[in-house]
Amino acid sequence: MQNIFIIYTGGTIGMVKDPETGTFVPFDFELIARNLPDLARLNYKLTIHSFSPIIDSSNMKPSIWVEMAQIIRDNYEHYDGFVILHGSDTMSFSASILSFMLEGLQKPVILSGSQLPIGEIRTDARENMMTALEIASAKENGQSIIQEVCILFDNKLFRGNRSFKYNSAKFEAFRSPNYPVLAEAGIHINYNREALLDNTDKEFIMHSTLDNHVGVLKLFPGISPTFIQSILNADVRSIVMETFGSGNTMTDEWFLEMLSAAVKKGKNILDISQCKVGSVELGRYETSQGLKAIGVLNGYDMTFEAAVTKFMYLQGQLPDQESVAYWIEKDIRGELTVND
Repeated sequence: MQNIFIIYTGGTIGMVKDPETGTFVPFDFELIARNLPDLARLNYKLTIHSFSPIIDSSNMKPSIWVEMAQIIRDNYEHYDGFVILHGSDTMSFSASILSFMLEGLQKPVILSGSQLPIGEIRTDARENMMTALEIASAKENGQSIIQEVCILFDNKLFRGNRSFKYNSAKFEAFRSPNYPVLAEAGIHINYNREALLDNTDKEFIMHSTLDNHVGVLKLFPGISPTFIQSILNADVRSIVMETFGSGNTMTDEWFLEMLSAAVKKGKNILDISQCKVGSVELGRYETSQGLKAIGVLNGYDMTFEAAVTKFMYLQGQLPDQESVAYWIEKDIRGELTVND
């Protein structure tokens, strides 16, 4: 019998419709259990931890991430796998930060949820949850097949820090265009063995200190110098700059001078693309050569969610900006592909 620990944070999966207002409101885990009688047929020993109060994922924040990571750490030796039921809107942020906080995982941590509440007739909640439980319990030669933080949605298993929510209207809510799907569930669950992390013999370490002094600068044609300066002057240690194409920006002298001044003052500026597919290639075009010269950092093919949360993680561990700058460009949990 496999021991699986379920962390129920909230989300659409456990919501019910308020008869007076017609809106969906969160409910406790008992609603899920009542709508999943097949849970009793599984050869799993399930332990449930429900957050109180139940959390809408739009209210997710670092303190809740720390609480989730601590729950996993405290129960790590006693369970074969972990399933986190979570709202889909910020699921990729949570999966990304947990991948950084939970170093050396040798057991699966699977985040899942649904686009329709479990009580609805056409809900995707049943299939998502049952498949997540099966993957969380899957072993081979005594070792967990999955040894990382993942998202399970619509029969596909994604690396958590490679995923993002792209659709709010389809059951196929998540994508991972820059990294292969880890597994796909049909009649059988087929694992993409070459794409899986192998943490065998690594030490499991939970990192609990985060620093959310991170800013975001999304570029667009016609962006004003005043606005850019306000972002660069903000009380943050690092800035994720969302650029065009393969990392390109305008080449106006005033713009490069502003960035250069911020870098010289100790701000880390990371270049990631607004494109969902592909990678930043600093210096490939003239429009990114200047960035490389002034010390802008290369985000390669990291998702926005991974970039923001990786900065929070690194800044929590490293007091000096130079070390943060070094590690943000390195692959530490399978979150990026270096294309130098």
